[in-house]
Amino acid sequence: MDAGSEATTAATRDSGETGATADRPGFNPFVDHAETSSSYRTVIANPSREEIAKTGPLPEFSIGRSDAPVVMIKYMSLTCPYCRRFQAETFPVLKREYIDTGKVRFIIREFPIGKTSGMATIALRCAPIEKYLTLYEKFLFQQAHWVAQEVRIESIHKIAAQVGISRAEFDSCRQNQAMIEGLKWVKERGRELGVIGTPNFFIDRRLVKSVLSMKEIRAIVDPLVAERVAAKAASASN
Repeated sequence: MDAGSEATTAATRDSGETGATADRPGFNPFVDHAETSSSYRTVIANPSREEIAKTGPLPEFSIGRSDAPVVMIKYMSLTCPYCRRFQAETFPVLKREYIDTGKVRFIIREFPIGKTSGMATIALRCAPIEKYLTLYEKFLFQQAHWVAQEVRIESIHKIAAQVGISRAEFDSCRQNQAMIEGLKWVKERGRELGVIGTPNFFIDRRLVKSVLSMKEIRAIVDPLVAERVAAKAASASN
């Protein structure tokens, strides 16, 4: 486990924040315990691109060209040390080589695991969309300062305040039932699509339930990009 993750160990143990942990009761911090039982969980077999792309009432954060040949979706929990590692080690290269060059559109979807992550996710959604990525990274990279088994409201707000969110704004967001319902929709839809932990990724229609390295991303993305660029060229020549 990487540096600084000791503070997250208790909060993430048996929580699904490994990218490979099976679904379990108590998984969703936004609903009652009984509703999170796996017996209530319906998974769409082989979801289509349209089913994967479907969004709920909340706008989702994305970066990259809207017409990029490949769409990559990351399901994340803010208390997840593996999400932090991906963001620190892999995302900068992914952005430079694939997102900024127009090959990949990258989407982040919230999949909070545990009440602490749920509260931080509400704070994240308090931020204007143009500050989303900045606050997202602040929560990840400063996990040691706010992650604990109990929900530390003051510590969570201190992170949010770094992008200008006042305590009054944060408290208002905590009472925003429309936002909370929207976040519940994102998570439950992820569960329906087969997401079981964090980070989980969709690349096109392929669901990867583990942390991805750049080597693995290149192996999946490069053939898709080549295929779609060739198809577009063939279509233009006809």
